[in-house]
Amino acid sequence: MGVGQKISAGNAGWTFGGEVPETFVDHIKLSVPLYESGHDLICQVSDFFIKNDSVAYEIGTSTGELLAKLAKHNSSKPGARWVGFDVETAMVDAAKSHCADVPNIAIHLEDARIAEMEKADMVVSYYTMQFVPPRYRQELFDKIYETLNWGGAFVMFEKVRGPDARFQDMMSQLYNDFKIRNGFSGEEIVEKTRSLKGVLEPFSTQGNLDLLGRAGFKDVTTIQKYLCFEGFLAIK
Repeated sequence: MGVGQKISAGNAGWTFGGEVPETFVDHIKLSVPLYESGHDLICQVSDFFIKNDSVAYEIGTSTGELLAKLAKHNSSKPGARWVGFDVETAMVDAAKSHCADVPNIAIHLEDARIAEMEKADMVVSYYTMQFVPPRYRQELFDKIYETLNWGGAFVMFEKVRGPDARFQDMMSQLYNDFKIRNGFSGEEIVEKTRSLKGVLEPFSTQGNLDLLGRAGFKDVTTIQKYLCFEGFLAIK
């Protein structure tokens, strides 16, 4: 069934592979509030952490939009290196094409949980952790903490669940209103929700803070929030 922007997905069958990368950016801009302003904010945040000899990672690079923006934003630090991981071949191909003319970017078809990672000054996860199976999520948070240099940043944007049933119900309805205003039909909204069953597993704000805390992060703040979409900045 169609979920918008000519993307089809079956019940509990959402995937980022196949032909999804072709219209992914258009789809996600209409689906995620403040999507592009979140990119801009992360670029601004990078000013505090990226040096000329820095290594920075993005986990879940998708089409490479954010990684390219970060590299261009930090072009005055030509020694900085930018590394992206994604597990979908089609996304990696799209990212490599999108970033081909941007210096110091490397895109790898690899699972960040098992990839070798150098010490880094910044790790970014832009709406990616919610797709990592919960049984592996803490393991990945732990690895990110160990990868970061002291004073390094983990920037994580996630869809979050409400703190109780009443707030969750309100956020769900308001988010549906947001998608309707952006042109999605009721059928497309329902089919997207059905396709994400068992694939998208968001935690609450507190659940994400608990994951960060168990990994070792003590200094954490919210830098962006709109309904059930939240950006966190954690500093080692």
